[in-house]
Amino acid sequence: MKSIPIVDVIIPAFNEEKSISKVIHDIPDWVRNIVVANNNSTDQTAKVAEAAGAKVVFEGQKGYGKACLTAMAWIKSQEVQPEIVVFLDGDYSDYPEEMTDLIAPILEDKADMVIGSRALGERERGSMTLPQVFGNWLATTMMKYIQGAKFSDLGPFRAIVWNKLLNLNMVDQNYGWTIEMQIKAHKAGLRYMEVPVNYRKRIGVSKVSGTVKGVFGAGYKIILTIFKYW
Repeated sequence: MKSIPIVDVIIPAFNEEKSISKVIHDIPDWVRNIVVANNNSTDQTAKVAEAAGAKVVFEGQKGYGKACLTAMAWIKSQEVQPEIVVFLDGDYSDYPEEMTDLIAPILEDKADMVIGSRALGERERGSMTLPQVFGNWLATTMMKYIQGAKFSDLGPFRAIVWNKLLNLNMVDQNYGWTIEMQIKAHKAGLRYMEVPVNYRKRIGVSKVSGTVKGVFGAGYKIILTIFKYW
């Protein structure tokens, strides 16, 4: 694999004080900035993340996409811009050490965006609920037949060339963030691919799959986003 370019990592986080240090610790040391977007947490997420070596930015408006946009704004303000940005959850369900495999297709000039697919990797039993598995299948199937986009997962663990990401003009502020990126990347003609990633039970309770409101809210927004960009 070619030499590592400048890579920044974005971690949207809401009440992840028990897991965030583990995530940060397992991120490869060739990453330049680890940007934790503290999404109005009521616990010690920010303090723990800073102590672990991350740059913490604050976003008071709740929303996965909103947190990601705030972290992106901080990166844009830096004098030297990254070449690649990796998105990663703060609940320790992903394996940050697999980041090398995630960015490899970009370094080999085979892709502009790489999705870490949990569907292609090994999942710890209980790491994804039945609504999550079904929702991913339904969303990716709809994307295939409506947009022609071929994905197996909407996994949050993903890498994308920074200037390509900026050109997508991301706007979603909550549950539609991941699928918006994938649809827009497909429509823009970006080269994309998936690599298998492993997945384990998260630390703590999911804000989406852990509640009925979260499951239905996410499902509704994902389907709405698919038709929005039809």
